[in-house]
Amino acid sequence: MKKILVTGGAGYIGSHAVVELLDSGYEVIVLDNLENGYMDLVDKRAKFYKGDIRDISTFEKVFSDNKIDAVMNFAGYIKVGESMIEPNMYYLNNTYGVMNIIEIMKKYNVKNIIFSSTAAVYGEVDCEGLVYEDYPTNPINPYGASKLMAERVIIDAAKAYNINYSIFRYFNVGGAHEKYQIGQKGDGVTALIPIILQTAKGEREKLSIYGNDYLTEDGTGIRDYIHVVDLVRAHIAALPSLEKNISDIYNLGNGNGFSVLQMLNAAKKVTGVEIKSEVIERRAGDPASVVASSEKARRVLGWEPKYVDVAKIIDTAWNWYKNL
Repeated sequence: MKKILVTGGAGYIGSHAVVELLDSGYEVIVLDNLENGYMDLVDKRAKFYKGDIRDISTFEKVFSDNKIDAVMNFAGYIKVGESMIEPNMYYLNNTYGVMNIIEIMKKYNVKNIIFSSTAAVYGEVDCEGLVYEDYPTNPINPYGASKLMAERVIIDAAKAYNINYSIFRYFNVGGAHEKYQIGQKGDGVTALIPIILQTAKGEREKLSIYGNDYLTEDGTGIRDYIHVVDLVRAHIAALPSLEKNISDIYNLGNGNGFSVLQMLNAAKKVTGVEIKSEVIERRAGDPASVVASSEKARRVLGWEPKYVDVAKIIDTAWNWYKNL
């Protein structure tokens, strides 16, 4: 494979995929409507097209100009709360957009797709151990449901049109690139690491901790955090498996759980700032602990995360964010 189309390549995760693909010797084409993406995050070595996955005509020039070998789709809406208020927006983009990608792939005989999915497809996780890929899928919001429906679209298309796929279900993604000036920015970010760092920078008054009475060591919820570069390197590791006609679904996480208080204390050490926080009521549906098993990705793809220390993940994010 030589040419990879990255949809959503001007966004947080997509921009990291672009630079890692380029550094790995691939030619990269980026398609992004710049609604939640930024041109300054797009590496100038990539060929850029402005377009929207909800409009199938936007793909025609991209696919007619370039002999594309695989598509990596990062063009998704990701805000859970917003999906509850505007569900149709999420189904149109996250599900129908994927249907358009499959349709254009079929027309131009492109056989390989890598899809950015989410642990939200599992819904309210209730297990004491690690979450494996065979855990029941029961999303509790339109965001998770739209991604699960897109997974089904891809799996059905694979059977009907002889397409190869890798579907990655992300847990909590954080950090920023250490070589390139790219990172996570935008309005309404809901992830814990950016919120902690916004508080450290004085953009928020304090961090709200949702409950401290869980059955965990310090009473706060435990989650799995994976560095964005580790995440996208798993996608690149999947490309050779697609050439061997291997299709599968993979969880992507660190495999280690960290509580909210552990994350806060690590951020205090990294930033040197006494970050204010307050404990408030639990959020409905928040489980005590959600930690991924990424054993399948390690075994099948030969992938191994490099950023296993959560303080290092926070440090890379802080080095990017404090200079914004």
